[in-house]
Amino acid sequence: MNTPGNKVREAKLELYRKKGKIHAKATAGRFNRLRWALVWLTQLVFFGGCWLSWEVGDSSRQAILFDIAHEKFYLLGWVFWPQDALLLAFALILAATALFLVTALAGRLFCGFVCPQTVYTAIFTWIEAKIEGDHLARLKLDQSPWSGRKLALKASKHGLWLLFSAWTAISFVGYFTPIRSLLPSLAAWQIGPWEGFWLIFYGAFTYVQAGLAREAVCQHMCPYSRFQGVMFDAATRNVAYDRSRGEPRNPRRQAETTGDCVDCGICVQVCPTGIDIRDGLQYQCINCGLCIDACDRVMHKLALPSGLIRFMSEREAAGQPQPAGWSGRPRVAVYSGLLLVFSLLGAWTLAERPLLLADVLRDRGALLRETADGKIENSYTLKLMNLAETPRNVTVAAEGLPGIEIVGDRQFMLAAGSIRPLPITVAMPGNSGISGIQPIRFRITASDEPASAVLEKSSFVLP
Repeated sequence: MNTPGNKVREAKLELYRKKGKIHAKATAGRFNRLRWALVWLTQLVFFGGCWLSWEVGDSSRQAILFDIAHEKFYLLGWVFWPQDALLLAFALILAATALFLVTALAGRLFCGFVCPQTVYTAIFTWIEAKIEGDHLARLKLDQSPWSGRKLALKASKHGLWLLFSAWTAISFVGYFTPIRSLLPSLAAWQIGPWEGFWLIFYGAFTYVQAGLAREAVCQHMCPYSRFQGVMFDAATRNVAYDRSRGEPRNPRRQAETTGDCVDCGICVQVCPTGIDIRDGLQYQCINCGLCIDACDRVMHKLALPSGLIRFMSEREAAGQPQPAGWSGRPRVAVYSGLLLVFSLLGAWTLAERPLLLADVLRDRGALLRETADGKIENSYTLKLMNLAETPRNVTVAAEGLPGIEIVGDRQFMLAAGSIRPLPITVAMPGNSGISGIQPIRFRITASDEPASAVLEKSSFVLP
């Protein structure tokens, strides 16, 4: 019961911690150099991959292309079809297993260095810094009232963001529609509805995620940050603060009994997600190592050893040795074993991948027919798939019953990367003494690879 003298406190439930826009301070160091090296590498691959050409005979094609209309995926010298879905499954499993292994060894390295959100946020932040200045200038500009200068700076920044997002969207769509035909179509406003949709969607997605949302993606939207902890163990090295060395903090460096941390706060200022690593391991930490670079610079100026913030495991923080061998790290052993197994399975599947496939369909309109010379005929449609990028001559033969043979042509030409339906008639003597439905098989042999014949089962109907 409330009385006039009582103060009632209202508890407010907040779904996330509101910290406003984060303007991270720029820093230099080995992790920052590594991060920018990977930014350049990933963007050279992304923006340049769609422009690569691959010579095939006397012609050339785009080296990396998802040709959805023709159900093909071109990857350098390989051409993959929907029948190669098992290889896609292996690729996804390998990517996930490699991510789990890296996480078990050194935390969220993927997030800190090659995640598209991190990469594009770094690019957009670099553009922002070039136009608006360093982190203090940007903060001051955001807090200042609107003026002609502020409007011009903001318009320039967002204009460059939109241009970069648009080129990113064009490059992305260029992996599905050949980039050399996409650009003229785009200039003439003759693109299709799906291309137009993905250009607008991917461009807007890049602009919003990297320009406006930024750290909110890592803090609140990314599902990986929520379940990464299940892949950690006590020996996983994450970016961590050496509390035993740094505490108690001494901002003025007066007492010899205090720690090495001078509470300068630079580790917080450079953090892209705005966390304080000294509070311990947090799911928002992306292991980019920028706080390590910043802290090492401060330690160097104070003539103190570097490594107050470093990649360190829970065991190392407690003064315990790292486990030796696989027995001490079952997660790493399991992930490594799975990675090896699926790598071998994927390599074997790719090496044994057949380039000639066949499918047999019986003619359901007439089960059988008897010819004037007493033979029994059955009709089929044979769908031959040439997955190779060169034309192939194939020979079709029927076997499994005495006297069975193909009526008419037995050799056919298959164009490169094509599916050809062939009407096939099979006949055998009517006086063979066999009746009913009998199993047969078709043998399809390519002239350039006679040892790798394709066998396809079917049935032959006799009276």
